[in-house]
Amino acid sequence: MNRAARGAWTNWAGDETFTPARMPRPRSAAEVAEATRRAAEAGQTVRVAGAGHSFGDLVRTDGVLLGLDRMSGLRHVDADEGLVDVGAGTTLADLNLQLAQHGLALPNLGDIDRQSVAGALSTATHGTGRALGNLSACVQALDLVLADGTTLRCTDEDPETLRAARVSLGALGVITSCTLRVVPAFALRAEAGPMPLAEVLARLDELVDGNDHFEFFVFPHAGAALVKTNNRTDEPLRPPHRLAQVATGFVENGVLAAACRAGRRFPSLIPRLNRALTRLITPSAYVDLSHRVFASRRSVRFTEMEWALPRAACAPALQEILRVVDRDRLAVGFPVEVRFAAPDELSHLSPAYGRETAYLAVHMYRGMAWEPYFRAVQDVALAHEGRPHWGKRHLMEAAGLAARYPAWERFQAVRARLDPEGVFTNGHVRRVLGPVRHDLTPGR
Repeated sequence: MNRAARGAWTNWAGDETFTPARMPRPRSAAEVAEATRRAAEAGQTVRVAGAGHSFGDLVRTDGVLLGLDRMSGLRHVDADEGLVDVGAGTTLADLNLQLAQHGLALPNLGDIDRQSVAGALSTATHGTGRALGNLSACVQALDLVLADGTTLRCTDEDPETLRAARVSLGALGVITSCTLRVVPAFALRAEAGPMPLAEVLARLDELVDGNDHFEFFVFPHAGAALVKTNNRTDEPLRPPHRLAQVATGFVENGVLAAACRAGRRFPSLIPRLNRALTRLITPSAYVDLSHRVFASRRSVRFTEMEWALPRAACAPALQEILRVVDRDRLAVGFPVEVRFAAPDELSHLSPAYGRETAYLAVHMYRGMAWEPYFRAVQDVALAHEGRPHWGKRHLMEAAGLAARYPAWERFQAVRARLDPEGVFTNGHVRRVLGPVRHDLTPGR
């Protein structure tokens, strides 16, 4: 777990710090059960901290904060069936390395691999690829410790519970392990380079449909985008040269950090800084194992909001966001990131539920006022049927969210059955999911 000081916890962005009553770090499901049961009997709430990569107050509690970092690693590998059992506290980075040793890989990943497996699944973390769902779509089964200390094995034998547990915000219980569907290890040809934004938007369907993985980044006030494509290949591995890696990392982290600091001090410089950063984008291409291609090092700290929109809304919503930044003279020194995902009905609370999805993510450098920008983006997203990413900042409440999720009541019925007393509820969960309801029939 991340600690800001003795007895305190802070997230990766450094903008959420609090002191829970206790912070146990159990080594087994039995220890999780004991800590959870004790907390429930004492009238305390229980939340679980992964690697601290959620933004906002998702895990904040004055009760018990469980850290699962000691419950990590592969427990079982069935390469023939493409299934692995993994401890919930395993980081994605460690899981990738352990899978590679067995000639296996996850079918898709986001661009950050520091999250814990349970945290990434519970918040519907995703990568990009029109034919691929978010990471929770890989879950075949999981073990959940409930408030009374019992363990529930969630499988397809009870599909309603499994679909609620895949993306749950930690509101059903404590995930201690999960069974994931994996694939044989594969290589990707990674290509990146600048492209005029007008061309990206004009060719958007071609670019999304013509690549296994497609994403792009666009700075406000700049006319060009950074376009990235990753495609499966049988070519020999040709990793980027060490010097190229250092140069890319310096631009993506060192130069960006310097520009962000300058923009924070002198907001009027941000348009010029953004255009200068865009001009530094140079074409690149290499071939490497998938997990080395997907993940990027991120040392510049920020806070983030992300919205899942119907794919057809991507271009008009992005253009409107960029217009609002100009119109309201918002000091935005980070690019908007755009990714794509397949429809997903395996999780009741998947933001990609029932539709091809475009994800638009916006960021604000640490120490800068984020709410005016994020509120403006939220207004645009809501006008385009957007659903917020569960692990990132948004300003919505349960009443507004319920109408955006076709399986909302089904999730709430499972929640009422598994956590009737609201032991796994905090202020954030109460705001976005509402109180535990007892007027629902499970499975309805």
